[in-house]
Amino acid sequence: MDFWDTVEPKYKEIIRKYLIDKDERILYQGQKLSRKLIEHNITPEEIISLHKTIMMEGENSPDQLLDSFDVLLEVMMAYGLAYREHQSLRTEQKALKNEIEVAASMQETLLGTAIPKVDGADIGAISVPARQMNGDYYHFVMDDDQNVGIAIADVIGKGIPAALSMSMIKYAMDSLPEDQLRPGTILRNLNRVVEQNVDPSMFITMCFGVYDPQKHTFCYSTAGHEPGFYYQAKTKEFKELEGKGLLLGIDKNTGYSEYELELAPGDMIILLSDGVTECRTDEGFIEKEDLTELINNYINLPSQDIVTGVYKELERLQEFELRDDFTLIILKRDA
Repeated sequence: MDFWDTVEPKYKEIIRKYLIDKDERILYQGQKLSRKLIEHNITPEEIISLHKTIMMEGENSPDQLLDSFDVLLEVMMAYGLAYREHQSLRTEQKALKNEIEVAASMQETLLGTAIPKVDGADIGAISVPARQMNGDYYHFVMDDDQNVGIAIADVIGKGIPAALSMSMIKYAMDSLPEDQLRPGTILRNLNRVVEQNVDPSMFITMCFGVYDPQKHTFCYSTAGHEPGFYYQAKTKEFKELEGKGLLLGIDKNTGYSEYELELAPGDMIILLSDGVTECRTDEGFIEKEDLTELINNYINLPSQDIVTGVYKELERLQEFELRDDFTLIILKRDA
């Protein structure tokens, strides 16, 4: 039974009660019905036609016909007021949507970063917001020695507040000296910035790593962010990266440990946000083994093709509806 099938008996009942009791409280039921009519796109013409059909049933005196217009008038007046409110809300929603679209475009411009070209290594990255504004952030920086800094961060939350926090992180990073790419030092500096400027109810996780193309080492620190995976080409095994550290902004005096790996030819570093590991299907969250198997399916492709392929596979598994911001970065040493 659709909504229209419930309107006629409800409207007929209101008219019948009013013609018997002449109680204005019954007219209030007509006001409430008007809002339901708008929600289901029932037009004023259809309401008038319904009223006419009901009053033509059986025998009604001229006085009853006249009194019935009290109900119709009340319904139509309430309909007009509700319709005006409805249109006003639609206008406000459209304006807000336009403002968010502008903000999202500005965020994309402000947080944009270029994937660097590195001798002897290949980097791929993809970041897709669950909504218009992205609560994930990634950034690349290269110093004079061609060492590549890779940052990935996640605000625990979504929407505009998360996006504003990411913008602050980006500009805090831009203010740091590029010749001091030490992961532990960078996280300590950012931690103080976040502690002083971000609302205590918001939390930011971050991982920062540096790839040295001369030594083929990857040194990293983490602030409450799961570091990701290390793929060892020789054994064809995926291993979880070690790493512990307090979230940014909790304690301004927090220190961050550094961890280092040496990459052999074909080895990969895989950094990600929790929107990747917490992809949800009808059967629940995907397992980490499922994720590494997906990566392994594309293992012989360039890094950018790997991250794009994995994203499309996980998007399909979620029926093309992301539940969280998705960021995946892969650094592969050339074989």
